[in-house]
Amino acid sequence: MRKVKVGLKRIVSGINLPTVLKTTILPGDSKESLFMATQVGEIFYIREGSIRTFLDIRPRIIKLGASRGGYDERGLLGLAFHPAFYYNGLFYLHYSVAGTQGPGALPESFSPNPCDPSTLNLRWMNRETQYDHIDTVEEWVLLSNGQPQKRRTLLKIRRPFSNHNGVNSLSFSPETGNLVLTTGDGGSGFDPFNLSQKDMEIAGKIIEMDVGRNTFVQNPPVATQFIELPVAIQETLTVVAKGVRNIPSISFQRFYDQFIKYAGNVGQDLAESIFAFSQNNPIPVTKLVQAFHMNNEADQEGMINFGWRPWEGVFPTSIIRDCSSNPAFDEKTIAYYDEAVNCSLRRLQPVTSYYHEDARPGKFGGTALTGVQTYMGNDIPALTGSVVFTDLARKEESQSPVRGVLAYTRIRTDCKLNDFSVIQTNYPFGSQSAYYVSLGTNLNQTKLYLGVYGSMRVTDYNQGAVFEIIP
Repeated sequence: MRKVKVGLKRIVSGINLPTVLKTTILPGDSKESLFMATQVGEIFYIREGSIRTFLDIRPRIIKLGASRGGYDERGLLGLAFHPAFYYNGLFYLHYSVAGTQGPGALPESFSPNPCDPSTLNLRWMNRETQYDHIDTVEEWVLLSNGQPQKRRTLLKIRRPFSNHNGVNSLSFSPETGNLVLTTGDGGSGFDPFNLSQKDMEIAGKIIEMDVGRNTFVQNPPVATQFIELPVAIQETLTVVAKGVRNIPSISFQRFYDQFIKYAGNVGQDLAESIFAFSQNNPIPVTKLVQAFHMNNEADQEGMINFGWRPWEGVFPTSIIRDCSSNPAFDEKTIAYYDEAVNCSLRRLQPVTSYYHEDARPGKFGGTALTGVQTYMGNDIPALTGSVVFTDLARKEESQSPVRGVLAYTRIRTDCKLNDFSVIQTNYPFGSQSAYYVSLGTNLNQTKLYLGVYGSMRVTDYNQGAVFEIIP
C-alpha cells in the first residue's frame, strides 16, 4: 500500500482527555459543529471559531485515577446525537457513575494457566458486592432555552473491573435508526469469566437499543445480565455481536443499498484487529432470554462473533512468557485451547490486524487501537474510501517522546487479511508526548478529526488537543 502524508490543523488545545469527537447541527444552525467529550465529563463544541461548553457532568462521574497511578479507563465514554437531533434535541451519554466504586470482582490481576483447569472456568460470584463500578446509559434533551436536561435512564450496568468499558461507545445505526452501544468484556485481562462469549451477559457485546419505544421504566435496576432487566427493556434490545474485548468505535460506510460496519477490537498481547461486516441478523434479547429459560442456545445464525476470549484477532489467545533457553525469544502458549477450537469456525475473520511487535519496513509495533473511521472525502485522494485507524502509541524502545500512530487499510474482495500502511504526519509536537486517544469524523465522513493527549494519566489535566487531518 502506498504511503500517505497528511497535515494536522490544530483546532483546540488545553482541554482534558478527548474521548469522543462528533459533529452535529444544532437546532437553528445551518452548519455542523464539532463536539468534543472529555473523559472527566465535559462536552465542548466549536462555534464561530471559539470553544464553548455544551454540558459539564463532572460531578456525575466516578472519581478517576485514584489507583493505578492516575491511569483510568472509566469516565465519560460515549456521546451520540439522535438522527433527528436538530428537531427533537435528543442526545445520549454513557458514563461511569459517581459514588459507585466497589472492591472489584477479583482480589488480584488474572492470568489463566492452561495447566490448571480451575483458572479456565472462573465464575463471577457475588455480583452485587464484588464489582468495580456502575455505568449508565442516559437520554438527554437540549431544551429550547439552550440548556441540556436529563430525560431518562436507559440502562445501568454493573462492571466487574475498572477497564474495558468501551470508548466512543455510542452511535446511531443509519440502517435501523437504533442507538448502538458497545460494551467491553468487563476488564482485567484475558476475560476471566468469559463474559464476552456468554449470551446472557451484557459485557462483551454490540447492542442495539430502540430508543423510540417508551419502556415506562423510570429507574431500571442495575444489571450484569439481560435476564435481570425488566421485560419492557428487554424488548427494546437486540444483540448484534459478541466476542468483544474492547471496541473504540463503530463506523458505518454506505455501499450501494447497504452499509458496511467497521469495528476495532483492542488486543491482549499480540494484535489489534479491525473487523467488517454487512449482512447480519441481530438477535432480540427476548429470544436469548427465552432460550436461557429453556436451557437451550438460541439460533445464532447471523450473529457476529469477534472470537474473544479464545481468539485475539487472527491468533489464538496466548500466554507469553520469557524463553529461558533464549532471552531473545518469547514462549507463546495457547491459553484457551478447547475454546479456540470450538470457536474457530463461528468467529468473524478480521479485515486487518497489526501487531505489538512488527519489524517489517513501513510497519510499527502497536499498543492499543483507539479509533476506526471510514473516510469518503476527496481532499486526501489517497485515503478516499479507506478505513483510517489510530493507535495510542508507537511501540519503539528508542522513541522519546511518545508518538501515536495514524494508519489506513482497505477491504479486499477475496476476504483475505488485508495489509495496512502508516499515514505520515509532519506536525511539530516538540518534546511533549502525543498519545493518539480518539478519531472522529463529520456527518458525511469527508473530514477526519484526531484527539491527542500529552499523558497516559487522566489526572494530568489540560494536556489535550484536537486536530483536523488535512492534505
